[in-house]
Amino acid sequence: MRALIRTFQAFALVGVAVGAISVSLLKASAQEPVIVFAAASLKDALDDAAKSFKASDGVDVKLSYAGSLALARQLEQGAPADIFASADQDSMNYAVSKNSIKTDSRFDLLQNRLVFIAARNSSIPSLALSVDGLKQAVGTGRISTGEVNTVPVGKYAKAALQKLGLWSEVEPRLAQSDNVRAAMNFVTRGEAPLGIVYATDAAAEAGVRVVATFPADSHPPIVYPFALTAGTKNPAAPKFLAFLRSDAARKIFEKQGFTVLK
Repeated sequence: MRALIRTFQAFALVGVAVGAISVSLLKASAQEPVIVFAAASLKDALDDAAKSFKASDGVDVKLSYAGSLALARQLEQGAPADIFASADQDSMNYAVSKNSIKTDSRFDLLQNRLVFIAARNSSIPSLALSVDGLKQAVGTGRISTGEVNTVPVGKYAKAALQKLGLWSEVEPRLAQSDNVRAAMNFVTRGEAPLGIVYATDAAAEAGVRVVATFPADSHPPIVYPFALTAGTKNPAAPKFLAFLRSDAARKIFEKQGFTVLK
């Protein structure tokens, strides 16, 4: 009889252990991925940060990249996301005005630089930021950048060109895109001899090289604000946002060429 009781007790203990494991597995599988809407220029760095976060916390991060204002408008329309990362203050301010983010979670994380690029095999050795220098370099070709009224890189480019007295020369030659990576692709494909992008984008693309860097005081600071969205209920979202301010994430951002502000 005692042997039979011990057998039942053993089975009971096994059942409890299996049940605990099952609950743990269910909780792990039920953890929703963190959905991030991010400026296209953040792609390489955030892809690496997401992999590092999953390795340490076991949570997937799904990233959607586009122009910052386009993403802010998607949030306004109710698109599901947990975190918004913009390439400019204006797009984040737009999200604030539409009650799309949690304002107390907002912070500035990164800074970037604005550069002229040419294709890696281009005959342009360097570019003088002058009317004559641009005419000589671009010939009858185009200069690619983001849309100058809505896409952050295009807005920064317009401000810089106006400050340097080059806007009237460049404006008729512009090929404008809906995000910075699309603008860079015009140069890599040889469809434009020059492009205006961020330094980090140029660093991420082997098919281009920097031929000139805009003076920092020729345009507003290129700052990236991050925030939780107003509608997020994902408990892992604040954790990923905190991870982006960690030393591990700092190394990832700095490797890509960003300046980390916090």
